[in-house]
Amino acid sequence: MIQPGTLWDTLVERTRAAQECRALRPIETTQRFIEDGGVRFVLRQVSSLAHKARDKAARSAEPANPFLPYEEPLFVADISESHVALLNKFNVIAHHLLIVTRRFEDQELILDVRDFQALWTCMAEFDALGFYNGGTPAGASQPHKHLQMVPLPMAPPAPGLPMEALLRNTQEPGINTVPGLPFAHAFCRLPRGIERNPTAAAAFSEVRYLELLTTAGIPPTPAPEGPRQSAPYNLLLTRDWMLLVPRSREHFERVSVNALAYAGSLFVRDDAQMGRVVRAGPMRVLAAVGMPGKSG
Repeated sequence: MIQPGTLWDTLVERTRAAQECRALRPIETTQRFIEDGGVRFVLRQVSSLAHKARDKAARSAEPANPFLPYEEPLFVADISESHVALLNKFNVIAHHLLIVTRRFEDQELILDVRDFQALWTCMAEFDALGFYNGGTPAGASQPHKHLQMVPLPMAPPAPGLPMEALLRNTQEPGINTVPGLPFAHAFCRLPRGIERNPTAAAAFSEVRYLELLTTAGIPPTPAPEGPRQSAPYNLLLTRDWMLLVPRSREHFERVSVNALAYAGSLFVRDDAQMGRVVRAGPMRVLAAVGMPGKSG
C-alpha cells in the first residue's frame, strides 16, 4: 500500500515511464484566460481531441471497461484493499490521478467511506483538487466508479483554483451557498488540517457529502446494489472545502462540461467551441448545464 510521503515521487516516476512507452497520451492544449463574474477562468483549447478519438477507435478490441483490467504502465499505487491509483491515459493536466475501485462499482452509486478514505489517503500526500463526475450528464466518461485528482495550483502562476476567488467569501460553518454562483449548489468548509488524518477525514467528509446532496435537492435513492444518486451532480473537494453542483445536462452547445469547469477550468475542442464559450461567458455556460438557483 502507499507509504506516507511517497506518492508524489511515485506519481512523477510512473508518469515518466508511461510516457516513454507511450501508454500515457497527454493531450496538448493552448490556453487563454477570461474574466467573468469575478473569476479568472482558464480556457484550454484541446488541439488533439481528434487524435484521442482515433486512438480510442484503434483500441476498440480492448475491453469496454479500461479499468478491468487496467494497463500496467498506468498503475501508480495500491491505495487500499478497495482502490488503486492510476494515471489518466489522456491527461490534459499533468499528473492527473484516477482513484478507481478494484472491483466494478457503478459510477452512479453514492460515494461511501471507502471512497473518501482512498481520496484522503492521496490528498494527504500533496495539495490537490479531488473531484467526481456523478453520471454521464455530469461529464462521466466511464461507468466504473472512479474519483479523480489533479495537483494544485491548477493554472500557474496563479495559486489554487480560479473559482476560489468567490469561494473564499464564504467562511461560515455548516452547509451554505456562495455569493456570485448563478446555479444551484451546496458548499461547506472543512476543518483546518483535516488531511492529516485520512481516516477521520473520510468519516467527516462522508457525512458532509450526504448533507450536501440533500441540501442540493438530490438525496440518495435506495437500490438493490446500494444507495444511488437521484440525479447527476459534480463534487469538488480540496483540503479546505467541498462543493456539490446538481447537473441538468453534459453539453453547452456541444461543449462538454465536467467538474473541472466548476473549479474554473473549461476545455474546448476547437476555435468554434472557444468562440461559443467566450461569447456566452463561462458563468453562463456553467449555469446552463447546472440547475436553476440563486446566488447566495
